[in-house]
Amino acid sequence: MKVSRRQFLGTSATAVLVAGTMAKGKVFGANDRIGVGVMGIHGRGGSHISGFIGEDGSEVVALCDVDQHVLDGRVKEVTEKQGAAPAAYVDIRDMLENDAVDAISIATPNHWHSLGTIWACQQGKHVYVEKPLSHNIWEGRQLVAAAEKYNCVVQHGTQRRSEPNWMVNIKALHDGIIGDVYMARALCYKNRNSIGFRPDEDPPDYLDWNLWQGPAQARAYCGNYVHYNWHWFWAYGNGDIGNQGVHQMDVGVWGMNKGLPTEVFSTGGRYTYEDQGETANTQVATMRYDDGTLLVFEVRGRSTNDESGVRVGNLFYGSEGYFVEGQGFFNTKGEPIPVEAEAPPSKGAYGNFLHAIRTREPGDIHGNALDGHLAAAHCHLANVAYRTGVSLRFDPEKERFVGDHKRKANRLLTRDYRAPFTVPKLA
Repeated sequence: MKVSRRQFLGTSATAVLVAGTMAKGKVFGANDRIGVGVMGIHGRGGSHISGFIGEDGSEVVALCDVDQHVLDGRVKEVTEKQGAAPAAYVDIRDMLENDAVDAISIATPNHWHSLGTIWACQQGKHVYVEKPLSHNIWEGRQLVAAAEKYNCVVQHGTQRRSEPNWMVNIKALHDGIIGDVYMARALCYKNRNSIGFRPDEDPPDYLDWNLWQGPAQARAYCGNYVHYNWHWFWAYGNGDIGNQGVHQMDVGVWGMNKGLPTEVFSTGGRYTYEDQGETANTQVATMRYDDGTLLVFEVRGRSTNDESGVRVGNLFYGSEGYFVEGQGFFNTKGEPIPVEAEAPPSKGAYGNFLHAIRTREPGDIHGNALDGHLAAAHCHLANVAYRTGVSLRFDPEKERFVGDHKRKANRLLTRDYRAPFTVPKLA
């Protein structure tokens, strides 16, 4: 189902989305070009642009950004690299009405990821969405429902899902190479310096501040939000556990293969300086699954040692040995365990996404909507526990907190959305 611009802007946008039928979409042959639109093109979006231009089967036909200076610069860049000028948009809703756009990639701040993906699915567009897939747990579940309802390919931007060595290692874990895995550790040790303090002020005339805020509640513009430090404010970002950390969280979740945990506790703070940031620069989160196994995540944003040579990466521990990223598997005596397996084929993150659009085979999606939701949800659970300051119990089936403190915690499962940028209830 396609929805008009007028319906997008209407106050009944949620009802329109819910009433939609499953989108059939185009059928692409092996040699057919897939037109891609990229939304959010300042930082990571530049990598999306280069990635799709580098694929034989795609063309970047549209760009979207709320910063006119960024948009103009990227249009010039794509035109020079590709030999054809992309259409330029400030508003994603206008880009989604372009029939030349078959798929979009989203590299905006986190608070736009779910809504942008859902709107694209509603319009029959496939989506490569940057990590984390969601800004909160509730909207992530609605995104999963949208991908299914509108029959669209959605691939999450956790690229390790497309790396053959990780596919081999995770299969070895699941096959029992180190016995029963009882704990995973995920590490994000990246130095993060103070962002200082900046005053509220009028937004620059080249920035559409209303669209930048989108689903978030309206607030005054601050130069510390645009273009990167939004990561450290709860209204827009999820801290480093939901920034760099979601890559390592995804590997931990993938390796443990348990779904969502039943208990979570997290503590930490913003240490060694005072600044405007709100999220933790140092954080430890422990998540316990129903069978008692654990996933432990550590963010260290200040000076620190490494862990067995790992600063940003993963470790797994089992009854018969352990795994260290970059070093391999070891038995209980610390001796290397060889992995005898042929690496599966992979076209890389962008190539795999395009391939999945052509085949429409669910197994060809490397990091589908549900995978992305589970990885992001672990990050969100850790942040809810951090913000409430208590140990929490969680129902993985209902995706709700239970027991003591549930009211306080459940309020952080979603947010108050700002019309017309309201994430629709689909699940």
